[in-house]
Parts: sequence; C-alpha cells; structure tokens
Amino acid sequence: MSRITERFTRLRSSNRGAFIPYLTAGDPDLETTERLLAALAEAGADIIELGVPFSDPMADGPVIQRASERALRRDIGIEEILPVVANFKRKHDVPVVLFTYFNPLLRFHADSPAQRASALCESGVDGVLVTDLIPEEAGEFTSEMRKAGIDTIFLVAPTSTDERIEKIARAASGFIYVVARTGVTGVRDSLSGEVKKLVERVREISALPVAVGFGISLPEHVGEVWSYADGAVVGSRLVLEIERCAGSADLVDRVAALARELGGKRDNATFEM
Repeated sequence: MSRITERFTRLRSSNRGAFIPYLTAGDPDLETTERLLAALAEAGADIIELGVPFSDPMADGPVIQRASERALRRDIGIEEILPVVANFKRKHDVPVVLFTYFNPLLRFHADSPAQRASALCESGVDGVLVTDLIPEEAGEFTSEMRKAGIDTIFLVAPTSTDERIEKIARAASGFIYVVARTGVTGVRDSLSGEVKKLVERVREISALPVAVGFGISLPEHVGEVWSYADGAVVGSRLVLEIERCAGSADLVDRVAALARELGGKRDNATFEM
C-alpha cells in the first residue's frame, strides 16, 4: 500500500476529507519552500502538491504562472527540488506529489527512466501528476513509477466522457484529480454545481479516492468539496498569499495561518510517524 493510499484509508476511517495544499517549488526560493512544506504539514496538510516550475504552464492560471516565472529565474528544476523533498521527508511523513509537465521529467535522467524513478523514490516523492501526459501514452511512465512505489495521478475534466474516465482510472493510482472547472487554475468565488455530478461519475467507474481542485479558494469551498469527495486541493489562493507576502519576514507564518483557516485548523499529529 502506497503512502498516499494509506493516508486516504486513514482519513476515510476518521470520516475526514483530505486537505491538499499546493506550492510552486522555488517561489520565492528553495529555502523558503522547505520551510513552507514543514509549516503546511504542521498546519494540517494531509498531502502536499509541489509544483515543478515550467516555462509553458498551459494548465496554470496567472497566479501560478507568475510563481513559475519567479522560480525559473533561479533555474529551479527537478534536480534542485528533490533535495528539498528529501529534507522535508526526514521529519514529516506527509505524502508529497510532484505536480509537473512532462518536459521537465524527460530532461531529468533522460537516458534512464529507471534512474529517474529511483531518484524520485529515494528523495521521498510519493506521487507524480503530469498534467500533459495522456493515459494512452502513459504506459511506460506509469510502469516505471509503480516499480519504484510511486503513484501516478491523472486529471479528469468536466468535458471527460465515461470512456475517457475509464482509461484514466486504469492508468491512475493513489487518487484521481477532478478538475472543478474548465480552463486554468485560479482563485474563484464559487464552485460549479456540476462538480459533484462529475465526482459521482468518477466513483461509478473507479474505487480510487477522488480529490477536487482548480478554483478552491475559501474554507467554505473546502467544506463543500469534502461533503462529496475525498480531498480538496488549494493552490492559487496559497500561491497568491506567497506573492503578496514577498520580502516579509513573516511570509511562512502568514501562509501557514491561511492554510489552517482553509483546512479547518486540523491537527495532523496523529498521522505522523
């Protein structure tokens, strides 16, 4: 059983939804990213998504695009990110999912897919979500990741047909990420009423946990998602807070406070090893 699967199993037995915050690695710098990871774990994160900065982030809205641009000015890539994950995982057992595009992964250990998977595993990465990898072309990638004990997570969009969801379910492990709205990530005032129906469609096809993201910006959004899904992903709202607090000595504390508010100030200590 993977650490992600174990985490969802524990949460289900406790009748809790997963709080899954997102950060862009290297924004504003890697040292702060490492401190933010620890702060999010202490603030009650059940799983953390760590974004790999990329120059052409098609699925990301302006907030996360700007974060990627800031990180790329420091030449942050997977090779620089993995030691940060390793340092974090020495003290925390919160699963970490790399949220990335395929190009950065291809450049990392391009000559050896097995070494790539091994390096991710050794650093403590628990899952990988490759936004532009389609299930029809994911066979070799999912195979190498699963041999290393790493879950492969895929996106289901509001436009996905049942046939498409079935293909995604066969390729996925850990959980399925349901996109709450068409388009890119971003802060929103409300969630579409169609999200619950999409989650129900996924549940009819797959027994994997379902997390919902894209546009979740308020504690009320998180609570709403928990009423029908297994987890809620909050990205742009937290990344925007990092941007607003840039240069402030209390940046980490302010982001952690927002995470506690969004996640209901839950104590994550019972899930630590």
